[in-house]
Amino acid sequence: MAHRPIAGTIDDMSRNHVFGILAFGCKVQVQSACPEAYAILDRYVFPSLPRIAGVDEPDLFIRIVRDRDQLQLLADDAVVAFASHAISLVPDVIRVLDDAVIQRLTRLRAVHAGTVLWCGRALLLPGASHVGKSSLVAELLRRGATYFSDEYALVDADGLVHPYPRPLLVRNGGPEQLPVLPEECNTLVGDAPAPIGWVFALQYLPDAGWRVSPTSQSEALLNLLRNTPHILADSLDMLGAFQRAVAGAVCYAGHRADAVHAASQILQLISNPS
Repeated sequence: MAHRPIAGTIDDMSRNHVFGILAFGCKVQVQSACPEAYAILDRYVFPSLPRIAGVDEPDLFIRIVRDRDQLQLLADDAVVAFASHAISLVPDVIRVLDDAVIQRLTRLRAVHAGTVLWCGRALLLPGASHVGKSSLVAELLRRGATYFSDEYALVDADGLVHPYPRPLLVRNGGPEQLPVLPEECNTLVGDAPAPIGWVFALQYLPDAGWRVSPTSQSEALLNLLRNTPHILADSLDMLGAFQRAVAGAVCYAGHRADAVHAASQILQLISNPS
């Protein structure tokens, strides 16, 4: 988004509400003098991670300040979004956090994949942003799955997947993304890494229905590599980690239509694989 100078008076630190978090090695400080904006930030900035009083030399400094009749979202003093209400800034807050955290991962590698926990194993839905992962994850959560992420699966050197507990960003049929917390889907956030049980590489085709077939672990591995934001040459251990991740997985590929029908088909398939 276009940046422009801040045109309001930023309150003293003494009048600001501040908290810090440590998110996967990324130090984040969050601040606002507006009580409504601060409450929104506290609710949606990695809500399952513990808050600390503040951080020294943060990697990312997020603020919401008032500029006349609008609120501005600033990341490290650059204005990245404007809105009349703080809740409308949440998708931009989450994207700023994602960029900062994923760039600073060291022992974990990220894959663009919706991820839920089912019967002790992770179910991955690899795919680029804006292809309907979040709606399908939300529907699986309503069916009893535990939340890991709607955007990134974090894979360690042993091939285990760790929760990345950002809020879901769901469109619900409209153009605007809305933040949704896991508890709004009557579920919890996962609190420990898990082995991958299933990989579903599904293309969203609204008019095509459900057509999914078993595929090889090698093809699933390629899908993970195609959907990582990391550069393979800069992460020589990544290939081995992803190979270990899919070694015990049952893998499928194909296309699906709406999330409600797809969630039913996925759960039926993993419950009765034959």
